[in-house]
Amino acid sequence: MPATYSSLPAEKTQENHAVLNRFYPPLTLDNPRRSPMRELISTVLSHRTTHADEELAYDRMLEAYGDWAGVLAAPTAELAHAIRTTRWPDTQAPRIQEILRRIRAERGEFDLDFLREWTTEQAMQWLNDMPGIGLKTASLVLLFNFHKPVLPVDAHVHRVAQRVGMIGPKVSVEKAHHVLLEQLPKDALTLLNFHKHNYWHGQQICFFLKPACARCPLKSFCSYYQEHYGPATPEALAATPAHWDETWGKLPH
Repeated sequence: MPATYSSLPAEKTQENHAVLNRFYPPLTLDNPRRSPMRELISTVLSHRTTHADEELAYDRMLEAYGDWAGVLAAPTAELAHAIRTTRWPDTQAPRIQEILRRIRAERGEFDLDFLREWTTEQAMQWLNDMPGIGLKTASLVLLFNFHKPVLPVDAHVHRVAQRVGMIGPKVSVEKAHHVLLEQLPKDALTLLNFHKHNYWHGQQICFFLKPACARCPLKSFCSYYQEHYGPATPEALAATPAHWDETWGKLPH
């Protein structure tokens, strides 16, 4: 008999989290991957840019100007050249300097630790008021660094959510932040794992072109699989790996 096909978005979101929590390594809230300032500026640099090019731009920027004060004082055209591996350096350079200018003007230093004591709503509003900082960037900083109950949604998470049927086909990336968050517990650890596991899934299995559906553990309730292959058969489910196999490649940052 084929697998039972779920249709309710909230049920799919919860099942997605349960399945991917078993499929991918679980994460903890210990030891954020980057400092708050680096998370903020690196995410700005990452827009439509590969992780390798983002890292190269960040490293060149700090090598050239030493610290945030140096980056702020740099001639904007020179800063744009230093971050030239990003998608739009001529746009990102003045944007980064304006962000740094506002942080120093309002806080007296280049530090975001004060956000830890603010409510999620206050912190989100403050970050979103900065030029070029949208929901994804603000959510990454608040979740990764300060364990606020928010959910970053990037292109990979959005694609997986739409294909599985956790959100509708016309739900934008921005709206998906709110829709998916409403379907999940307001718990930072749950949201961190949901974000990272779906991010990995979009990068490693649910590709934009030619998704690797045979390897996907979500096929029993995925709308995309149902539409293209029909209900998942017992044979297809039995052939699905139970866990991420490291021989397939290293999971990204």
